Order: sequence, then structure tokens, then C-alpha cells
Amino acid sequence: MNSLKISRRQFRPLFLIGLFTLSLFPLVARAGDGSQTASSEPALARNLLRELVSINTTPSVGSTKAAEAMAARLRAAGFADADVLVMGPRHDRMNLVARLRGKGQAKPILLIAHLDTVDAPRDGWNSDPFQLTERDGFFYGRGVNDIKDADAILVANLIRLRAEGFVPDRDIIVALTADEETGTANGIDWLLKEHRDLMDIAYCLNLDAGGGLLEHGKHVSLSVQTGEKAHSSFQLEITNRGGHSSLPSKDNAIYRLAEGLVRLSHYESRSASTRRRAPISTACPRLKRARSPTT
Repeated sequence: MNSLKISRRQFRPLFLIGLFTLSLFPLVARAGDGSQTASSEPALARNLLRELVSINTTPSVGSTKAAEAMAARLRAAGFADADVLVMGPRHDRMNLVARLRGKGQAKPILLIAHLDTVDAPRDGWNSDPFQLTERDGFFYGRGVNDIKDADAILVANLIRLRAEGFVPDRDIIVALTADEETGTANGIDWLLKEHRDLMDIAYCLNLDAGGGLLEHGKHVSLSVQTGEKAHSSFQLEITNRGGHSSLPSKDNAIYRLAEGLVRLSHYESRSASTRRRAPISTACPRLKRARSPTT
């Protein structure tokens, strides 16, 4: 990513230690008569997640509707139009870039998460993938764990910080992007190439990596991802003496190639055999686990 520094971390409820207090604690606003008026911050985050899940952002549809929905939420909360930008290379592949203005004492911090999801074939679900379902303390729906929960938390935090009148020492920029899962309109790449001025930052936190582990409602560990597995392509060429099809031989290139591929399929690296990853669930317990006792 050129000179952009990326620190990839997930565990969304604790994602920005020292900067953000998680949006899932009650927000207390000062009323005009000096009394305290409690606003349900958990309800805001849940409503944002519910709205995002209800918006289909699979590859065939795109991310624009979700970007516009979150932009509308921020504008309604008082963010200026100049600080809430919806932009992208295609009408169906728009990104949201929002900015909380700071004191300008340092370069901004960029927080990123993506709006798009993989497909959600209905026959593979026991509930509507585009409707937020709460069951047994978990949320179910396409994107609740990858990564619309983070989208909701980022937007909720921006709204909360502005409502509290918090002015950081630097700008805080949030980018909710398109085509992270698949496609040719990857949002962060496009922003870097076409709007580098918006990406002039000190560093970036990517919420779509690493992860936190909860066991029985308790925080057990927080992992930080420092690298990512990528694919490598190989071209195999097998040769032998050859012959004529009228006299087929068992010793031919096709069979040797097939045998090699079978042997390759049986190979297992030491890291894969000693450290298996648990299957990814479509459930997201994070928002509910942090629910305020007053709600």
C-alpha cells in the first residue's frame, strides 16, 4: 500500500485503546436544564448493524446503498457534508469516507472496514441472511462477523464522539469500502490512487484482521495480525519419451502429472497440522456481550 502503514487488528469492542471508548456503553448527554439525559448507545449500534445486514452488499449488488445509508446517519447526527463523502469508481461500488475534525496537531488516523460481503445462498441458511436474527445470545446474518459489526461500531463511535463534543488532537477518518471480498473496485486501493489527499495519514487500523476470543462471556485473548496468507500459482510441465495412442503406455506424462497432484493433495504443512483454526461462524456475539446493564 505504498507508504501507508497498516496495523491489522480486529476484536471490535476494544479496537482503539486510548482513543475510542466503545460505543456500546451508555452515552450521557447534558440537557439544557443541567440534568442528565441517557441515550441508548447499545441501541444505536444494534440498529446500525440491523440496517447494514438488511442491505444486500454481495458482489452482484455492490456497496453503494450501504455507504449512502451510513452517510445519511452521520449527516443526521450533525456531520457536515464536506466531512461525509460517498465516492467510488462505479455507481454500484461506492465507498464512504467520513471525518471527525480534530485540532490538527498531528496527521490523521484512518480506520477502515469493508461494506461488501460474500454471497449468501438462501439454502445454506436456517434464517434470512439479510435480516438480523438474535438467538441464544448471538447475532446471525450475512456480514455480522465479516465485517458489518465493525462498520456499525465505527459509525456509532463517530456519532457518539461528536455528540459528546470530543475534539481529538488529530482528525479521525473512517473509510467503509467496497470490493474487499472480490471484484475489481477495491475501495482502499481506489482511494489511494484517486484521492491520496484523503489518505494523507499517520497510520491506519484495519478492523478486518486478527481477532478477540470470548469464552463464556469473558475476554480470553486478543490477537493482532501481522501478515496474511496469499496464493501462489505454479505451472507444471511433465515430459516423457512419448509414443503412439495405438500403443498406450502406463508411463505417460498425464498419469505422472495426476500422481503428483494426488501426492500434493496429501501434503500438510507443520503449521497447519499443529495449529488448526476453528471454523468461522456466522454468529456475532460481540455487540450483545457488551450490553449495558441498564438496557
